[in-house]
Amino acid sequence: MQIETLLVDYERKLALQRYSKNTILNYKSAVKAFLQVAEKKFSSPNELGVIEIEKYVFWKINKHAVSHSYQRMIVASIDKFYQLVVGVELNLKHLYPSRKIHSLPKYLSIDEIKRMIDLTTNQKHKCIIKLLYGCGLRLSELLNLKITDINSGNMVVHIRNSKGNKDRVVMLSNQLLEDLRKYFLEYNPKEYLIEGQGGGLYSEKSVQTVVKDAAVRAGIKKQVTPHMLRHSFATHLLENGTDIRYIQQLLGHSSIKTTEIYTHVTDVSKSKIKSPLDFL
Repeated sequence: MQIETLLVDYERKLALQRYSKNTILNYKSAVKAFLQVAEKKFSSPNELGVIEIEKYVFWKINKHAVSHSYQRMIVASIDKFYQLVVGVELNLKHLYPSRKIHSLPKYLSIDEIKRMIDLTTNQKHKCIIKLLYGCGLRLSELLNLKITDINSGNMVVHIRNSKGNKDRVVMLSNQLLEDLRKYFLEYNPKEYLIEGQGGGLYSEKSVQTVVKDAAVRAGIKKQVTPHMLRHSFATHLLENGTDIRYIQQLLGHSSIKTTEIYTHVTDVSKSKIKSPLDFL
């Protein structure tokens, strides 16, 4: 099975359908993992059908405990691969997870965020944390930011080709702009705002490590991820009275229902309702 040739063809066809760079990377990775398992028994993807794909997804759930969202991405990527590359329409609807998990977003307090920033001395790392929290960025959006996306004249940051191939703008704080200027003088990035040591894209793993280490320095016991800073951005804006429809636009959500999950957190924290323990 010529996996690399198949993946090159898949990437080209996804690009022609104008999928985002991040989606293409995720879909390619998921299909590559699938094909590497499949080639142990089959010489061509044409030899596989719905039953074999079903067994693979079942194995991923049991062996790797993949999340609902990751299972959905695996099935979608394989489904699209068979449509575009193999030329076969498969009925994989039953492999998409039907039960939705309604979990509340995990976020940090303002004091915890402040400690993470204040105890981070590396200027690049400080800017990474401030961009994730101060602009509500997804990890992929941070990595793909270019120097030209920072508009200090209008004090906005342009987020381009984000999830769903949408562009948006978010506010640029004076504090962040000042830190970015210091960072620029020290590191002199060429194209991307946050670059690796040899230039080019910074890695996801590096950003995750920066955030994790900052949380440890701040004495935060829970596991902190880059996406938790985005959740904190939305929660703190809502707590400070920002209209939820503005927050929806800043986060790049297609539906207001996605943004409304944050109201479940802030409604309880701002309410005057007391615990029955306080009546004792």
